[in-house]
Amino acid sequence: MVTAFLAALLTTNEARAYIDQRCLDLAEKGPPDGYDEQAQEDFLVNYFGLSTTFSPLHGPIPNEPGHGTIGLELSAIPPLGCAHRLVLNYTKTEDTNKSPLVPRPRVTFTFPAVGPVIPYAGLGYVPPVPLLGMTNVILSGEFGLGIKAGDTVQIGGRFHATMMKTVGELAPPFQVGGTAFDDLYISSTFGGDLMVGAAIDGITPYLALGFTDESTFFYIGDDSVVTNNFHPYAGPTGSLGVDGKIKRLRIDGEFYAAPGGHSLPDKTAASVTPASKYGRIFTGRLKVGVEL
Repeated sequence: MVTAFLAALLTTNEARAYIDQRCLDLAEKGPPDGYDEQAQEDFLVNYFGLSTTFSPLHGPIPNEPGHGTIGLELSAIPPLGCAHRLVLNYTKTEDTNKSPLVPRPRVTFTFPAVGPVIPYAGLGYVPPVPLLGMTNVILSGEFGLGIKAGDTVQIGGRFHATMMKTVGELAPPFQVGGTAFDDLYISSTFGGDLMVGAAIDGITPYLALGFTDESTFFYIGDDSVVTNNFHPYAGPTGSLGVDGKIKRLRIDGEFYAAPGGHSLPDKTAASVTPASKYGRIFTGRLKVGVEL
């Protein structure tokens, strides 16, 4: 769950910085040319917000009008390599690869058609259940419109938004063995997609292309410091997937990509480097549900 891969996310000082044994060789070489500490930290907070965006996981028309689906989404979180885990000028490794998946219950309902237009809405929710000393809540929503262009082709558009909040020991104490304090991480994403698909014998391959904007807030309880994100993700996203139906069972899978943003950095940032460094994710997502 989100708690696992947010734990030990960011710190700005550590008395005895820990370096993963697998990252020692790279750390000894030092930061590469063009390394920017702010951009490195911003990549991390952006990465975990992008991991919970509310991508389609359905075709341009999720169900026949008057029907809905309730199911469970599993989003893969690709492990980060040493080049992104090393911070503080390559003197410390962040422990970010603890959870490979984000589970999220989802429900979608397709409303009766209004002329040629078929509206639908969806909701995803992870309740605030304490786990491993932390509490997470994720609330997501979508609203979309689909049109049948003939017997096979479907086109549509959708708006989506997600709010994620985590409370707990997200960053370790500044000194190894020191007193742990609760931290607060908040991420919000919203955006829109244009979609096209082809419904053939209960299987609908689809493509969604859109734009997503992200904002983050990270409060470190150890010293009451707020870690600013000078390069929030604002850029393209895409999904290539298959929406399948077997009787009442619906199975949806997609490849999701947020390849890199084109945000306008705050003028107080230390430097301005290519926006693609500030956050990106390429991952797979699966949803299994029952049609109602």
